[in-house]
Amino acid sequence: MTGKNFFEKLFSTYVAGHVTAIAIVVALLCIGVKYGVAYYTHHGESFVVPNVVGMQLEEAEKKMSEAGLQLVVQDTNYVRTMPPDCVLEQSPGQGKRIKSTHIVYVTINAANPPALVMPDLADNSSYREARATLLAMGFKTVEPKYTPGEKDWVYAILVNGRRVEVGERIPADATIVIQVGDGTRLPSDTLNNASAENEYEEVEEEVPTYEEDYEIIEVPIDEVQPEDEILSGDVAPSRPSQHSGE
Repeated sequence: MTGKNFFEKLFSTYVAGHVTAIAIVVALLCIGVKYGVAYYTHHGESFVVPNVVGMQLEEAEKKMSEAGLQLVVQDTNYVRTMPPDCVLEQSPGQGKRIKSTHIVYVTINAANPPALVMPDLADNSSYREARATLLAMGFKTVEPKYTPGEKDWVYAILVNGRRVEVGERIPADATIVIQVGDGTRLPSDTLNNASAENEYEEVEEEVPTYEEDYEIIEVPIDEVQPEDEILSGDVAPSRPSQHSGE
């Protein structure tokens, strides 16, 4: 065997070995990825979601754990007729098949109702606007209470008979009473208008009078001297007449 043939044979064997090794490594990687992903994602594995609505949170967590699932509290709500920490909702719902890596989210009942901030509604809105705003905020019970005043105008917001100020925090389950006008005139306005009308009727135009006591003196013509001038508008003061005894 010549040296040239030897090197050609050695080189071909070396290349073939490397190619074979690379192919084996790639195959092993593919198999590993396939089974690794299947293991990580629990491919083909699923669990039926049990129903935990109405259970206490501790009991619901235990039941989910026994089913191979994880439970997480996502939100709270308040229902007066349900006990605190009671599960109100769950997602996914009962009977759904999910993988163990998926989480079941629940909403539980709060111990106390949430407190909501009272907006600026009194003397600033109509009854319809105020009621819609309060219901949208989360208040459950909104009732009208009519009072003399402009029709459908909101005069006050009451809770337990007490006037509520803007910005005050009120429990969401409280009964909100909207004091709204019934379209009749307020008694104070009626009295004010009647008083003004009476004053107008009682005021009479005062005509100034210039009545004064004057005494007219008759002077004989023969006693008037030419040089005497009687100025217009001058009136002799009142005195006893000299000719009264003649």
